[in-house]
Amino acid sequence: MKITRRSILAGAAAIGAVAAVGTSTSPAVAAPSAVPADKPVKQPGTVEQWGLYEIVLKGPEKGNSNPFVDVTLAAVFQGAGQAITVPGFYDGNSTYRVRFSPPQAGEWTWKIESNLPPLRDSGRVTVVAPSAGNHGPVQVVPGGYHFAYADGSPYRQIGTTSYSWALQSDEKCALTLDTLSKAPFNKMRMLVFPNVPSAVTDPFVRTGPGPKDWDPTRFNPEYFTRYEDRIARLLELGIQADVILYHPYDSTRGYSDMKRADDERYVRYIAARFGAYRNVWWSMANEYDGVKTKTLADWDYLFPVLQAADPHNRLRSMHNKNIYYDARKPWITHASIQNPGAALDVIRAQLHREFALKPVIFDEVGYEGNISQRWGKFTGEQITQRFWNSFVGGTYCGHGETHNPEKNPSTSWLGQGGTLNGTSAPRLAFLKQIMDDGPAPGIDALQPWWNYDTGGVDSQYYIHYFGEDAPTAWDVLLPNGAPQTYRADLIDTWNMTITPAGTFTMAKTDAGAQDPARPTVALPGKPWMAVRFTRV
Repeated sequence: MKITRRSILAGAAAIGAVAAVGTSTSPAVAAPSAVPADKPVKQPGTVEQWGLYEIVLKGPEKGNSNPFVDVTLAAVFQGAGQAITVPGFYDGNSTYRVRFSPPQAGEWTWKIESNLPPLRDSGRVTVVAPSAGNHGPVQVVPGGYHFAYADGSPYRQIGTTSYSWALQSDEKCALTLDTLSKAPFNKMRMLVFPNVPSAVTDPFVRTGPGPKDWDPTRFNPEYFTRYEDRIARLLELGIQADVILYHPYDSTRGYSDMKRADDERYVRYIAARFGAYRNVWWSMANEYDGVKTKTLADWDYLFPVLQAADPHNRLRSMHNKNIYYDARKPWITHASIQNPGAALDVIRAQLHREFALKPVIFDEVGYEGNISQRWGKFTGEQITQRFWNSFVGGTYCGHGETHNPEKNPSTSWLGQGGTLNGTSAPRLAFLKQIMDDGPAPGIDALQPWWNYDTGGVDSQYYIHYFGEDAPTAWDVLLPNGAPQTYRADLIDTWNMTITPAGTFTMAKTDAGAQDPARPTVALPGKPWMAVRFTRV
């Protein structure tokens, strides 16, 4: 069943009215709808588990008051033996909303708490089983280094970055979504504030003609309505939206340079507005150490603010420029790392897990492209190699592209989205299939300290990647390994072929596991090969 925006918001309860949400494939979005004050509305009675349940309320007109500051609003949901307090937000036109993604099926009640009596109300909703394709939010596998959906289905991350794609024209956004529908990527890193020329640039109400003439206490609801539509469009495609709250690339407007009270208000607003979409992840900042107006103490302060504002407990990370952010801190769920050299071999990738003690995603390892800067002129082979080393090392990798005729990163996929022009994406689709065919939730580097360059699950599945090397044969030695019989396959990671290579019956040795009757496997003498062993 295809997930549409209507199914995402199916069952949205309203005290005053239910928000109208279209099902058109066009990403264009109307301004937030006002709620008639004198028209009673029958509230919908059901929503699916992990769906989006929305309460819409009509607030009073209060003259010169600021509803973003002066009004408190939250709903307490009770069901399945738990009580969850969900903050609400003001959406313009005297309209307030509370969004909740129920974690379990069953009967739930809700009660609105507010300092404005007209906003107070209560109701109930029946949470039904999730529809086909709804696996719930992505979570970290308990005690592990991999991810899974809430229903237990494995999630193998193949991510990409397009910083300001969601802020481009409707036509450009539609082109990006069409490209994504044919690409392997299941996570998109995307900025809230623009970093390159964009069709929309004003998340706050403007107060004058200057670039810094804006009011940090008054959000622009149309900006955020448009952005959340892009989140919903990604959900339709099964893609996680890795929402980046801050970045250092906009000194002209200074949106990332707000004072602490304004930062707190912004973080809470974002969490209340977007957090109920089950495909949302939080990245506090891109290249956080490049934001010179904030200290490490500021970031450490904002993370608990985000945690407290997000009852849905979405995944959280911090992306670095030159200085790693300590992923062992309790508010970090996984490490998001920029390091072009970290995935040049399996051991370097795996070492980052030992440091983070959490799942690792190398969200930035350089970009495939043709620009003059060294970070944006990697070949497709180099990007694919980094993905494979990350995979065998038990970590994950991220893609980006700066390949375009203008040789301008601002107008490339990385900056604005559009189309992909490189050669790595099809190879990453092939890798994604290899990952999906492997064990769940993922593989780990096996005995990495002994330089095996082999990942897998001991006695079940092994994969060895040769990278740039081009041997004609390989002495088969599997790390650990009980005596088992394995089916071998030769994988050409660049030409995207899999060739059966017979079976190996392994015997235990001091060094690992070998087949005494078949000590080697023949290889074609070209780079980018891998060998896979699957227990028969």
